Amino acid sequence: MLVSVNLRPHASLGRVLDDLGGTLLDLLLGDGDRPGGIGGVAIHDPLDEPALPQHALVLGVGLADPDEVVRQLRTLARHDAAGLVLRAPVTVTAAITAAVAETGVALLSLARGASWAQLAAMLRSLLAEGDVGDAQPETLAGLPSGDLFAVANAIAALIDAPVTVEDRRSRVLAFSGRQDEADPSRVETILGRQVPERFARALADRGVFRELYRTDQPVYVDLLDAGLDGLKLLRVAVAVRAGDEILGSIWAAVREPLTADRTQALCDAARLVALHLLRVRAGADVERRLRADLLSTALEGGAAAREALSRLGLADQPVVVLALAVLGPGAAADAELAADRQRLSDGLAMHLSAVHPRCAAALVGDTAYGLVPVIRDADGERRALRIAKDFLDRVGDRVRAVVGIGPVARSAAELPEARDSADRALRVLRSGSGAGRRVALLADVHVEALLLELQDLVAARGDRPTGPVARLLAYDEQHHAHLVETLRAWLDAFGDVIAASAAVHVHPNTFRYRLRRLAEVGGFDMADPEARFAAMLQLRVVAPPAT
Repeated sequence: MLVSVNLRPHASLGRVLDDLGGTLLDLLLGDGDRPGGIGGVAIHDPLDEPALPQHALVLGVGLADPDEVVRQLRTLARHDAAGLVLRAPVTVTAAITAAVAETGVALLSLARGASWAQLAAMLRSLLAEGDVGDAQPETLAGLPSGDLFAVANAIAALIDAPVTVEDRRSRVLAFSGRQDEADPSRVETILGRQVPERFARALADRGVFRELYRTDQPVYVDLLDAGLDGLKLLRVAVAVRAGDEILGSIWAAVREPLTADRTQALCDAARLVALHLLRVRAGADVERRLRADLLSTALEGGAAAREALSRLGLADQPVVVLALAVLGPGAAADAELAADRQRLSDGLAMHLSAVHPRCAAALVGDTAYGLVPVIRDADGERRALRIAKDFLDRVGDRVRAVVGIGPVARSAAELPEARDSADRALRVLRSGSGAGRRVALLADVHVEALLLELQDLVAARGDRPTGPVARLLAYDEQHHAHLVETLRAWLDAFGDVIAASAAVHVHPNTFRYRLRRLAEVGGFDMADPEARFAAMLQLRVVAPPAT
């Protein structure tokens, strides 16, 4: 028996079912409200003697035979296990029912379309807040779990000052009431949901963040002498951390230093905010991963696709596939690019949910996919095109993004082909071959997609230019001439010498001379349509222009 995931000491089976029940896990038999915490998750190994953590939740990978299930339940009971998870569908026999009643070990099922690795990841994310304390399923310190605005108001009441809760990037996550008692700079921060750049820069220049993140005590910030418009009050801030990880900070606008009691209340509040932030993060991670796994399963097709669509609420519903990618500035900004991808994926999910309540969107790899339900007789692709353009217009130019759109998939079996079409259109847009488009159907960029795929084939085979193009390339390299450039311009201009010469910035007579010269050097018959097509294909696919 191999222990794979450690849970917080006091996480109960009921808590796990509250968060994952109906999505990943279902309680088949037994007491879901069994008292006591789950000490860990273990994977069933039929070849090894169990070595379980206290009150373990056991993943019965490969366990299906009813007689073996009964034996396993009795074995787990001797080790005081909390529950056994089997892959759905589960055949529940009278013997199994009796064994559950006898042993007290709950029997759960893992939903079809979900993986064991997915379940383990969900449990790890769900219970990540165990490092800093325990949380009840619905409330933390009497406040709704994850409700940062309620927390901010409670803190404001304790220290008698308006507060904000901010993340590591000084983005406002929540704020209390009474902000009218603060100064114009606080109002500016609230409205923008971000500390203004001039204030953030002043804080960084004075080492405020460095001091804030190296102590667990409140830090007083006096920037009144910095000449910053709108700043009228002092600030007191305390870091919010879970162990060594800095999650964010709490900021209060004050007229004078806090009393000792209020200082202690602010320190206590930081620990409470940590619990709520971790709860929010765990819940968001669970939802993201679940939707991403279900969406990925649906897009891949196969036996599990229909079940995944059903769990997404899209069974027997025609859908259009959207594929969105962020165009990044390069490897130096990988972390920032990953954050942009996740933010844009979340934004796409929100945008699509306003279009149709059963839309689904998630980040799969480096691409955010969306499934948009359509009416069978409607023009789904064009509707998706409008939806994607509207989304990118709202995003603006702050993040460079493009969207490829696939055809309508009327069943789970058609989804892989629809995804492939969306991916092919997206690849054209990412390569810059889409003539400046930000959104495209495959039909809009089909030729460009074929050229990219031909380039892949050529690269895989190691093909090199041949015939006239090869001779012209060799001549240009030896004599520093421009015959390939001339041929490319002439072909692109369909033989219009005036337009072609203008494109390469030479006199038409000079261009005509080069044409005669390339015909001689390359042995190129300019009047032969087959020769023109062959040259154009080689110049586009085998020897594309440098970008």
